[in-house]
Amino acid sequence: MRPLTEQDIRKSFVNCSQGEAKRLAVPRDLGERPWDDLDFLGWRDPGAPDRSYLVTERDGRPVGVTLRFPAAQRGFLRRSMCSVCLTTHPGGGVSLMTARKAGAAGREGNSVGVYMCTDLACSLYVRGKRLPQSGTRFEESLTLQEQIARTTANLRAFLDRLRA
Repeated sequence: MRPLTEQDIRKSFVNCSQGEAKRLAVPRDLGERPWDDLDFLGWRDPGAPDRSYLVTERDGRPVGVTLRFPAAQRGFLRRSMCSVCLTTHPGGGVSLMTARKAGAAGREGNSVGVYMCTDLACSLYVRGKRLPQSGTRFEESLTLQEQIARTTANLRAFLDRLRA
C-alpha cells in the first residue's frame, strides 16, 4: 500500500459525512507505519472504544470505512477466525465489525458486518510480521502472494457489500 497522509485518509471515507471524517482520530504515526507490508491501514479510535477505521486502495485511490464493534466481548474461551485473513485468535482476538452502508441505505440504518482481527493487523499476520496470541498461524499450502491476494479479495468483497 502506498503511504497516506492525514488529508488522504479524511477524504477517503465512503460511509460517514465529511464532518464526521474531519472529527475522527487519525493515527499520529503515519510516517512510521510499515506501508510496504500493509494491504490496508486499520486503527482503533483511542477516544471511542467501540470504533475502528479502515482505509485501503481501490482503483488507485484510498477508500475508507468507519467500523463499530462491541466494546464488551463475551466468550473469551473460544477460538475465532478472521474472515479477511483467516488468522485464528483465542478470546476477543476476532470481533464482529459492522459498517454503515454507503449512501441512502446507510442513512436508513442499513449496515454490513464482517468478523475481523480486533487489532486490524490482518496484513501483518498474513506476512508473519505479527503472531496471534496463540503464537502460531495455521500452516497453509498457498504461497505468501496467494495468501495476500486472498486477504485483499476478502476485504474487497466486504467493501463491495457496503456499496451494494
